[in-house]
Amino acid sequence: MTRAARWAWLLSLVVVTGACGVLAFLLSIGATTPRGFFERHYVWLFWLNALVAGVLILVIGTASVRLLLRVRRAQFGSRLLLKLAGIFALVGLVPGLLIYTVSYQFVNRSIESWFDVRLAGALEAGLNLGRSTLDGLVNDTAGKTLDAAERLAEAAANGQPVQLLGLERLREQLGARTVALVGGNGQILMAVGGDASTLTPDRPAPALLRQARSAGSASQLEGLEDEVQALASQSPVRIRALARLPSSEFSLGSSDRYLMVVQRVPSQVVGNALAVQTASSEYQQRALERDGLRRMYLGTLTLVLILAVFAAMLLAITLGNQLARPLLLLADGMRQVATGDLSAKPVLTSRDELGGLTRSFADMTDQLAEARAQVERSVLQLEAARSNLQTILDNLTAGVIVFDAQGQIETVNPGATRILRLPLSAYQGRRLEELAPLQGFAQSVWHRFEQLGDSPEAGERGTWQDAFELQPDPNQDTLTLLVRGAQLPPHGRLLVFDDISEVVSAQRSAAWSEVARRLAHEIKNPLTPIQLSAERLQHKLEAKLEGNDQAMLVRSVATIVNQVQAMKQLVNEFRDYARLPSAQLKPLDLNALASEVLMLYAEAQESGRLQADLCSEPPAILGDATQLRQVIHNLVQNALDAVADRGDGHVTLRTQKTSNEAGELRSLRLQVLDNGPGFADKVLKRAFEPYVTTKSKGTGLGLAVVKKIADEHGARVRLANTYPQADETLPPVGAQVSLSFSKFATAPGPADAGIAHRAA
Repeated sequence: MTRAARWAWLLSLVVVTGACGVLAFLLSIGATTPRGFFERHYVWLFWLNALVAGVLILVIGTASVRLLLRVRRAQFGSRLLLKLAGIFALVGLVPGLLIYTVSYQFVNRSIESWFDVRLAGALEAGLNLGRSTLDGLVNDTAGKTLDAAERLAEAAANGQPVQLLGLERLREQLGARTVALVGGNGQILMAVGGDASTLTPDRPAPALLRQARSAGSASQLEGLEDEVQALASQSPVRIRALARLPSSEFSLGSSDRYLMVVQRVPSQVVGNALAVQTASSEYQQRALERDGLRRMYLGTLTLVLILAVFAAMLLAITLGNQLARPLLLLADGMRQVATGDLSAKPVLTSRDELGGLTRSFADMTDQLAEARAQVERSVLQLEAARSNLQTILDNLTAGVIVFDAQGQIETVNPGATRILRLPLSAYQGRRLEELAPLQGFAQSVWHRFEQLGDSPEAGERGTWQDAFELQPDPNQDTLTLLVRGAQLPPHGRLLVFDDISEVVSAQRSAAWSEVARRLAHEIKNPLTPIQLSAERLQHKLEAKLEGNDQAMLVRSVATIVNQVQAMKQLVNEFRDYARLPSAQLKPLDLNALASEVLMLYAEAQESGRLQADLCSEPPAILGDATQLRQVIHNLVQNALDAVADRGDGHVTLRTQKTSNEAGELRSLRLQVLDNGPGFADKVLKRAFEPYVTTKSKGTGLGLAVVKKIADEHGARVRLANTYPQADETLPPVGAQVSLSFSKFATAPGPADAGIAHRAA
């Protein structure tokens, strides 16, 4: 049993005990008690009522203390309970104290006057008052019945016949016990209501029916024949009213109909009337018990006052709990919702507004939970889509920039930062032209967007494409960008660009190859005749000239021959670059090939400027020995030229095996490292283009040939500078060129197996 249930049982027990005490106290002076009964049992009846009063006071005090503690602890609803308890206590206490004071004075000062000669007149007046009250109830019922009969007749005249539903509605309006439609002979035609013990209501008395037929309506009071049963409520007192229904039909065969209404007289009215009637007979018996009667009234008044206050407090607590319970449920639910708990909330089963409020709150919480779940699902889907989009943007080689309606940078992918070599992410929320290196580029882009909106070119439908050249850093090469722009709804703009510098470089290389081929063809033909003609002139004229003229002839011919030889060398390099033969891939040992080339640089090896660091047991690769020999020779010669001016210059030729995470051989790498000045930043970007060189006597075709041969072998070639402690902010301390070969003569095994595949 819960705590609330225990309190309910305790309060019910106290109420029942108090009611029993009051009844015992009142029955002690009842009309059915023998004379002297009250005097004999007055003491214990008095103390019994005093005990009940004490218990009630204790219960009220305990409830008040508990309520005050709840208020002090600031529990939700306690102030409302306190207010309700105070209101009901005042409602019960103030009138009770007033009545108690007046009654006390009345009992003390006027009880003697109750037993004088005027008492009989007062009793008679009371009897008359009871009769007039009952007569008033009878007449009121008769009037209501007549009005109802006229309304029914009017409704029937309008085409609405009398039905049970109409009688039931009429019964509810009149607050009657029974409403029936009676025929002219007293037969019940139609009836609603009635007692559960009888199937049909009693037929009206013939006298009442005759009176209603003659006067239009009649009423009488029934059930007062036996006063004892009426007082005990065993035979209910009722008013029976009969009213004739007006009829608009004038046919001879039509019969009268009557509306009969039976209404019970309130038992309190009957009891008061009968009590006044019996008071006269009891007057003489109670006249001798004046002192006891006075004490009895005072005790009864005191006990009634306590019961009234107790009932008010009990009603306040009960109603307060009924009102506070849904409020507490709502408050607890709101606190849970405030903390993010949207689980199912309890509801009250009552059908009042507070119960409906809890159900509405529970429905709202369920809707919020469903909405939050849907929002969470949408957020997860959005986050997944955003993550996928961000992953795509992050891995795009192209640069992507999204602008808002004000032209400010909204989104930038890493590709844009990598291509432009500027921290674009730090400029989000700012305009592109705020970056000084990109002012001209930004103006050109905005001009193309304006042109797209005002006068788009042919074939442009919401997008445009153009090529731009810009140089974000004066120390770096000019970038060639292929830029595409598009409008985003509602007013955003999208910019996508690619670095096509390498494509342009490849196109330039192809163009130079064509130029080299044609120059080699056009220049090579006249070189030999020029050289032969100059030598023939020297042979014919040298013997005929003397002194300075002879010396000038020799010098001139020598100059012509040397320049022709230089031109031949240049033409041969053009021819080699333009018409490099296709590689004949065969198994070969890269270490053996490197050692063979290094034999040509024996002097550099002996001086310590060139050294080899070859791996053990390298796998055989597929390659063209002639072309790879040229590659190694070019790389070693370039490295030696780079350290020629350094006293401590040295070059290292290295081969090494690289493996993946599983330990399987991935590639065989050839590296040439030096400690020279390194590559210039401009050269690194275009190192493999023809005629790009920093040498005063170089043609710039060496690395271009290396790149073409590496592409023929499917090898990856990389150029880089070396920095002290890998800090690129410091000047370079050397350079390195590496080629990674991944085409092996046989399937490579684990890198640490030590198996060498050498060319036969």
